[in-house]
Amino acid sequence: MSQSLRLFNHASTPNLTFPSNPNTKQCYSYLPKPSSTYNRRFPLISIRASSSSSDLDSSSPLLVSDNGKGAVISREEEYPVAAGSIEVDSVTETELKENGFRSTRRTKLVCTIGPSTCGFDQLESLAVGGMNVARINMCHGTRDWHRQVIQLVRRLNEDKGYAVAIMMDTEGSEIHMGDLGGASSAKAEDGEIWTFSVRAFDSTLPERTINVNYDGFAEDVKVGDDLLVDGGMVRFEVIEKIGPDVKCRCTDPGLLLPRANLTFWRDGSLVRERNAMLPTISSKDWLDIDFGIAEGVDFIAISFVKSAEVIKHLKSYIAARSRDGDIAVIAKIESIDSLKNLEEIVQASDGAMVARGDLGAQIPLEQVPSAQQRIVQVCRQLNKPVIVASQLLESMIEYPTPTRAEVADVSEAVRQRADALMLSGESAMGQFPEKALAVLRSVSLRIERWWREEKRHEAMELPDIGSSFSDKISEEICSSAAKMGHMASLLSRCRPDCPIFAFTTTTSVRRRLNLQWGLIPFRLSFSDDMESNLNKTFSLLKARNLIKSGDLVIAVSDMLQSIQVMNVP
Repeated sequence: MSQSLRLFNHASTPNLTFPSNPNTKQCYSYLPKPSSTYNRRFPLISIRASSSSSDLDSSSPLLVSDNGKGAVISREEEYPVAAGSIEVDSVTETELKENGFRSTRRTKLVCTIGPSTCGFDQLESLAVGGMNVARINMCHGTRDWHRQVIQLVRRLNEDKGYAVAIMMDTEGSEIHMGDLGGASSAKAEDGEIWTFSVRAFDSTLPERTINVNYDGFAEDVKVGDDLLVDGGMVRFEVIEKIGPDVKCRCTDPGLLLPRANLTFWRDGSLVRERNAMLPTISSKDWLDIDFGIAEGVDFIAISFVKSAEVIKHLKSYIAARSRDGDIAVIAKIESIDSLKNLEEIVQASDGAMVARGDLGAQIPLEQVPSAQQRIVQVCRQLNKPVIVASQLLESMIEYPTPTRAEVADVSEAVRQRADALMLSGESAMGQFPEKALAVLRSVSLRIERWWREEKRHEAMELPDIGSSFSDKISEEICSSAAKMGHMASLLSRCRPDCPIFAFTTTTSVRRRLNLQWGLIPFRLSFSDDMESNLNKTFSLLKARNLIKSGDLVIAVSDMLQSIQVMNVP
């Protein structure tokens, strides 16, 4: 059964038309019918084209499905996919079959890879546990070490069928500590005297001595200043300056990690004049970015972004040097400057990260929760994926169970409908990385289920969207598909009460979609005949018991220039 559907939006005519411009990306969307039938909890399917400029082919389609899954389709095929085959990792497929569409996890999980998780078996355990994105932090390790991790993740994807994306996080040019003389960490106890020095030591660092990367450090600090390490995880008071050395007394004990960020406060205010003059992307960062481009990472996260110009400059640099120009740029919001220019930074980027650790060192702690909520809302409104990061389960670095306060913190991030949650030290150097990931997964599932059971569909103002929840979905697709072609992303932004299947012929697109809320990416071969593609998709999903005959979907196609309500045959 199929019938045409006419959608209305605030200021548009009832008749929906799509531009025939050959440069327009092709989109296909399938979603719950916006009427009383919506309450029948039908699945949602979406197909979308590749987001890279090289994929702007008039016959490149995009698909989204009514089973609550989103899909992407690109004419550019990096690897041939046999006709009739469909690629989805076994963990996702098992979860779908066991729990059903409405119980699949929508919030994505990012794991920082470090000494605790850099082996193939450990990476596979994280993938089985729900890791969607593997993050490598260029503050630590050598490029050869990071290259090996990237190769292992790629091998995991190829051998096991996963779609784990790789995010490379730059160090940034802010003031930070050195490598602790090769030690993995050091413990600062209350009352101990430590020396922070800008000197280069030829031999082993003296006991309780820390190198600082900023030559003007000893000149800028004053006796009585508070020195915060890693966003306040350890605190020192400056008691004496001797040439290039600064003597400090530990006032808040804690664990010191290599290359941790340093900030200093005076009379209750952050001293930031020098930091404000430092470039956002350092010379080391540019070398790391070249490394990331050469290795084909999926995301590059930029630290301490101050303005949108930096993001625009980096994206043009990547486009000129990357083979397909489809590396996404994530802006880390972790400074006062980032908050001041938040909207323009998010608009220029491909996503944002709420880096609460360093952000909490630059603004009062009590302002961090409201700042997080604002960042998440702005990203939702501008249709950009957002990651909540830093100290989600910090205690699990040393202990096998989290504190109840940490669980409440994770729950709040899920309740705010952030796209992803990120583990840092918990997975990189913690003693219980798999358990920490399991906590994120179980809390996400429980809060999402509670949200659905309570029917807590939050009111969020999105451009060109109607008043009711079902209208939000249909009208957003209607008004935005022809303009942008990012159908699966638009569906994800509306946070519908169903998963979104995303189908694509391009492996890189499949990996990048794995960061966005509710999207379950597949890789599948397609022809130029969209009707044939839909029938093949339905047949393959039905064969795997992922959908069934009779499920109601709405098909929106800018290629076919029509919107259809249909039942799965």
